[in-house]
Amino acid sequence: MMNQLDDNSYERLLEGNKRWSKEKLAKDPEFFEELTKGQQPSYLWIGCSDSRVPANEITDTKSGEIFVHRNVANLVIHTDMNMLSVLYYAVNVLHVKHIIVCGHYGCGGVLAAMDNRNYGLVNKWLRNIKDVYVNYKKELEEIPDQQKRANRLVELNVIEQVRNLAKTSIVQDAWKKRSLAIHGWVYGFNNGIISDLDCRINDINDLDPIYRYE
Repeated sequence: MMNQLDDNSYERLLEGNKRWSKEKLAKDPEFFEELTKGQQPSYLWIGCSDSRVPANEITDTKSGEIFVHRNVANLVIHTDMNMLSVLYYAVNVLHVKHIIVCGHYGCGGVLAAMDNRNYGLVNKWLRNIKDVYVNYKKELEEIPDQQKRANRLVELNVIEQVRNLAKTSIVQDAWKKRSLAIHGWVYGFNNGIISDLDCRINDINDLDPIYRYE
């Protein structure tokens, strides 16, 4: 007997792709030919894996304008070779001018990190957010409303990931040669607006000396 999941619903994605391709060619016959020539994005986007936060769509940008890395709760972890490889390529090969960490309110990863349930393997990932909570425990626990507390942790998590990027030798090596800015943003589902957290880091002088590489 066919499993209930073994239907053809996935085929609508292929049909959608055909419609999209046809529409793009109708508007610009050279659209795909231009894409084959390579990419020169000015931005690296480090965002959450949440399906409701597509980088190009919410910033109204075109294919090729943003280089994207996504993971649960938009974390920058110094042992994550996937993230570091993306960062290295974006900074040293594509020469992006801006790195954006974009979180979102209502983030499932942040909410999960705020409770004491056992999520198995995911615990290891969520611990990084729990560390952010502990670092800002006094501020967070002075917020009685749970949703507002979660929203603030979303913001603080983004700010910490911006700082984590600045602590990498990849970013610091780039600063020795050129300008590179790191930004922290948060997206809201309720209105579709991105808020700038005003935690931009432009150079090594914004870091505590202990984190600076010679």
